[in-house]
Amino acid sequence: MANTFKVVTFAAEPNSSGTPYVVYTVAASKTTIILGLTLANIHTAQVTTTVRLVSDTANRAVANNTANGTSIIVQNAPIPVGGALELMSGNKYVLETTDQITVDCSVADKLSGTLSIMEIDV
Repeated sequence: MANTFKVVTFAAEPNSSGTPYVVYTVAASKTTIILGLTLANIHTAQVTTTVRLVSDTANRAVANNTANGTSIIVQNAPIPVGGALELMSGNKYVLETTDQITVDCSVADKLSGTLSIMEIDV
């Protein structure tokens, strides 16, 4: 299995507050490890952000074998003017095929972000 380190960036998202921006979707035949996510406020006032891990992966091998759902990593977290929010620092998140990381902001086009990942061929 090949491991490939990648960076995913965006300049100003989401296009509309309340409509989360899909930062990353895991490709077919891949498993992805999220290494870090930094969100910067590029607005002239404080903004808030919500970050979600959206998953529909089934067959979890748990007692009821239910599919995954949407997990909120942070909700309405404030980012001050000129500030940034570093998420997932020191933690690792495992994403499987079709899983997504989405971000939303209280103001349209006022978040800039950097997502560091490692993709693993499966």
